[in-house]
Amino acid sequence: MTSPITTTEAGPARAIPELAENFTWGVATSAYQIEGATEADGRTPSIWDTFCRVPGAVANAENGDTACEHYRRMPEDVELIAGLGVDAYRFSLAWPRIQPGGRGPANARGLAFYDRLVDTLLARGITPWATLYHWDLPQELEDAGGWPARDTAYRFAEYAELTYRALGDRVTHWTTLNEPWCSAMLGYHEGVHAPGRRDFGDALHAVHHLLLGHGLAAERMRAAAAEDARQLSLGIVLNLGHGSPASDSPADLAAARRADGLGTRLYLDALVHGRYPADLLAELPRRGVTLPVRDGDLATIAAPLDLLGVNYYTSHRFAGTDEHGAETDEHGLPVVRMVPFGRPRTAMDWEIVPSGLTELLLRLQREYGLPMVITENGAAFDDRVAPDGTVPDADRTAYLAGHLAAVARARAAGADVRGYFAWSLFDNFEWAYGYDKRFGIVRVDYDTQRRTVKDSGAWYRDTVRLTRGE
Repeated sequence: MTSPITTTEAGPARAIPELAENFTWGVATSAYQIEGATEADGRTPSIWDTFCRVPGAVANAENGDTACEHYRRMPEDVELIAGLGVDAYRFSLAWPRIQPGGRGPANARGLAFYDRLVDTLLARGITPWATLYHWDLPQELEDAGGWPARDTAYRFAEYAELTYRALGDRVTHWTTLNEPWCSAMLGYHEGVHAPGRRDFGDALHAVHHLLLGHGLAAERMRAAAAEDARQLSLGIVLNLGHGSPASDSPADLAAARRADGLGTRLYLDALVHGRYPADLLAELPRRGVTLPVRDGDLATIAAPLDLLGVNYYTSHRFAGTDEHGAETDEHGLPVVRMVPFGRPRTAMDWEIVPSGLTELLLRLQREYGLPMVITENGAAFDDRVAPDGTVPDADRTAYLAGHLAAVARARAAGADVRGYFAWSLFDNFEWAYGYDKRFGIVRVDYDTQRRTVKDSGAWYRDTVRLTRGE
């Protein structure tokens, strides 16, 4: 179900004074969603290559084999990015392309692609922002246990160091993981993302080892940077929203607290404060789970961060009762139920709540005090190509305008937000949804690979330029 916003809510592009200084404007993508060429130049399968072959796992049995053919069309894609007038491009690096199988030396042919990408970006005055992991775990590491296994954290740190040594002479901005909640909970608990496992205990073990991998990678990258006196800005990217109780009832307040523990504090308390939330730890034994924490792990996880990447799409309200008023489910566990706001929705059926972004950023500033960058924000809508070939996506333009205004409000109120990356540069492979959902500010015709800047992309370009005073 889609409830588009009217065009009048966006209006023409205009300057946003609150974002005029010391602010990075960018666009973002990820490797598996756009690169294609999954068997080229020594790349080995990732868990997503495998998952896409599972009957019923992905809409229309689609996969990332071709995607947007970015691997072969990279130079023209960089020209397109330059035409949007942005400062930076956030992309991810494919682990099985750089280190096939997840072990051993770097694959020179795979690494050469990212060498060319970085050099091409820099030649066009675009700052590269590299993400080491956006869900494409080498299949061999999943076969050896995946993220629930501690060894995967060590393998990730090794991969991070060899990649940083190859590209860190030109790439200053790095994030380790993209959305570890999705990797752990959607991949190992709910089973709707690769590798498709359904075990809550495995998912919580994956959370700890993802965070440990981040900390170990940070140690290695900072040591390598110090050796060569390189500049390094290092962070992690979390998908976050503003959670609120559906009412002031004790059950609803407790439900919102539980959701926040599993979705936000589990990650940020460990990353910033070096501890897991006590209330969450107290409840895990009821679900038969103990986090596999060893001495020194939390100190490693809490390595200093230069920035926190915030991916924001929506916010939620929570009730502590089911539709019939019961406070526990069939397993005797407390109910945590999402209750809609009644707001318009995107094609992903996500409610559009820009005010939640302001609340989230102020909360993060207040409780964690890290410099922040909006590393993803955008929306899928059911775009249609007009007879003249344009793509008039007023609903997406309004979404972007509303959320940029939310960032401006947060910044004016004291949140240290230093940049915004629109998701996504391109329509692309949208994971379990296949090619059905389109997030891009640039349309991709998957039959011809033709790129068309949508009206939202033109609006974003003009907003960037006007805000800069160009």
